[in-house]
Amino acid sequence: MPFGYVSPAQAMRDKAEFARQGIARGRSCVTLEYEGGILMMAPNTSSALHKISEIYDRIGFAAVGRYPEFETLRKAGITYADVAGYQFDRRDVTARGIAIYYAQNLGTIFTESLKPFEVEIVVAEVGTRPEADQIYRITFDGSVNDEPGFVAFGGQADQVSAALKERYSPGMSLTEAFGAALAALTTTGNGERTELAANQLEVAILDRTREHRAFRRIRAARLEELIADSRSADAKSAQAPEAAPSESAPPAGGSAPSAGSEPPTGPERGSTDRGGGVGGGDGTPPNPL
Repeated sequence: MPFGYVSPAQAMRDKAEFARQGIARGRSCVTLEYEGGILMMAPNTSSALHKISEIYDRIGFAAVGRYPEFETLRKAGITYADVAGYQFDRRDVTARGIAIYYAQNLGTIFTESLKPFEVEIVVAEVGTRPEADQIYRITFDGSVNDEPGFVAFGGQADQVSAALKERYSPGMSLTEAFGAALAALTTTGNGERTELAANQLEVAILDRTREHRAFRRIRAARLEELIADSRSADAKSAQAPEAAPSESAPPAGGSAPSAGSEPPTGPERGSTDRGGGVGGGDGTPPNPL
């Protein structure tokens, strides 16, 4: 056996570990569906080096990892989409086709190059109806995953995904989806900061109602408004009462039933059962389910 021989299986494991460590050093990004389209959000303090971009008419791109590497992929995806749309039809350019194109390139780089790309990519396409939306996650080794509803990728993706899963629900408004994404990105484990200001976020949407180009960035006043609305909603939910009065408390003016006796099945003498709740004739509401 020649000196310095490394088995192909070990070489693949080393490459995968190297790529994962590089991607984990970044900060997670999230992509999720809402009632009017798809929301894409990433922590980013740079106003020039974008993590989120437009690929084609109704297709968006988001990435985590080494900027020169995913910028090369972004440009290649735009070229692929433009050529396919020119040769065939603009409707033939889909997020699925672009995701497979990225997977083929990343798979080739991973197996043939000495150093793999340290990137994770999401390609999202907004449809005319919510059920037609598509979100694809492409990893450094060329694997493609169809992600229904939402996805968190890069950095501490597992923790961010768990926090996002607790708050996500289909059919959310843009404000609700923004609040869920912001809460997931500021969860413990996704970097040192616990709060993100407007100048530390990159946010874009794929707007279902737009006719041609659905991609739109959210900046300045609109971004500040969404942050304020989400924090206000969180504050209101924290101040909401945790539980209603207990059912076991005896009715006002009455006494608790003695041991071994059956509870009364009707109103007390001289009272009425109109409007009486489970707790008796005093209108005490029951506990919520």
